Amino acid sequence: MVYVLDVIDKTGRKIHLSNERWKHILRHKGIEQYFEEIKTTLINPTLIVSHKFDDTKRNYYSYFKDKNRYLLVAVKYLNGEGYITTAFITRKIIRR
Repeated sequence: MVYVLDVIDKTGRKIHLSNERWKHILRHKGIEQYFEEIKTTLINPTLIVSHKFDDTKRNYYSYFKDKNRYLLVAVKYLNGEGYITTAFITRKIIRR
């Protein structure tokens, strides 16, 4: 399968972004300008937050000081590899 993005994240795991998930992400207003930042967030995040109830999910964050906002990139891991489920700009870190 051909992916929109393939990258090795900070933890050394392979992460991909499918065309279907990219189309979903593009529904978030203004996110199209952050494609490169999505990749950078996986490689060198400001913070990685694990989900409380699902240890296969992680939220990767990059902080943009000039905008006082975070880019959140949500990843789900299966069989040692991960895929991006969504990405969007947020004001706060989500800890669930």
